[in-house]
Amino acid sequence: MEKTGVETLFGWLDEATELIRQHRNETYLDSLTITMEILFYEGVPEDMDDILSHKLENTLTTIDFHSYSTDEIRKSIQLAILKGMKGSTQQQHLMTPETVGLIVGYLSDKLTKDKENLRVFDPVSGTGNLLTTVLAQLKQEVTAFASEVDQTLIQLAVLSANLQKKQIEFFHQDSLSPFLMDPVDLIVADLPVGYYPDDIRANDFELKADSGHSYSHHLLIEQSLKYTIEAGYLIFVAPEFLFDSDQSDKLHAYIQKYAHIVGVIRLPETAFKSEKNAKSILILQKKGQHTSTPKQPLLVQMPSFKNSNAMADILGKMNAWFDTYSK
Repeated sequence: MEKTGVETLFGWLDEATELIRQHRNETYLDSLTITMEILFYEGVPEDMDDILSHKLENTLTTIDFHSYSTDEIRKSIQLAILKGMKGSTQQQHLMTPETVGLIVGYLSDKLTKDKENLRVFDPVSGTGNLLTTVLAQLKQEVTAFASEVDQTLIQLAVLSANLQKKQIEFFHQDSLSPFLMDPVDLIVADLPVGYYPDDIRANDFELKADSGHSYSHHLLIEQSLKYTIEAGYLIFVAPEFLFDSDQSDKLHAYIQKYAHIVGVIRLPETAFKSEKNAKSILILQKKGQHTSTPKQPLLVQMPSFKNSNAMADILGKMNAWFDTYSK
């Protein structure tokens, strides 16, 4: 069977990355950043030792990078990053599943299609995969921003955006510290779940815990609303238990005060490693002068992504809901 473009490009990325990893004794993800730089500059760095340099130059001659589509590039980079993450067990290193990213992109397009120019921000962008998946589905002129505190992840995100020819302005910082950025029209984020260690900074937030550490996912919702324009939209991939945890009353009251709940989409448990990792998509609109809560919010239970008939049926219902949703 002939290989797809994604398989071929991933095979090349993997082979070059393994060469670097074995030669330099570095992690797979750090080696992948070097591979992506070589691909972007179409040449091997001058400071690389001769044996490795020669091997990599040979592999470069076997690839015609310009023949691949943006989508093939994004997906093959995603596969390579997923391979690199298998070795790292850190929770925040989990990538947003592909289908979930596509649903967030679909919602983003539906909510913003009346705007000619759009400013989009992912405050916890990781390797940038969710943001670039969303950007691929938006049809208008988009200015994109992303923030990530982890050095390796932001390097991968910048290189991935460059290879996909996507213009994104990156902030390398803690996403709960202030940004030098004007508010945006749309925020998309796959919220990392856990406690935020900096109690002093957490004190600046309404959603800080009454005692002990605050939840970073709660603070990120507040931070995101702060950087959204009036009537702008926020699409969060959030833990299933968001409104059932010990600090959720406070969160619910906060959201009621500053935003409208436009919809909640429950994702199938089969999309996640285990039931406790299950997530939903929460859609909010920041309150403005002419905004109101939808009479009937979009409430959806997604079927298994493998069930294409049920998926088509649900998408039909969602399309019909958007036709009646007056912004």
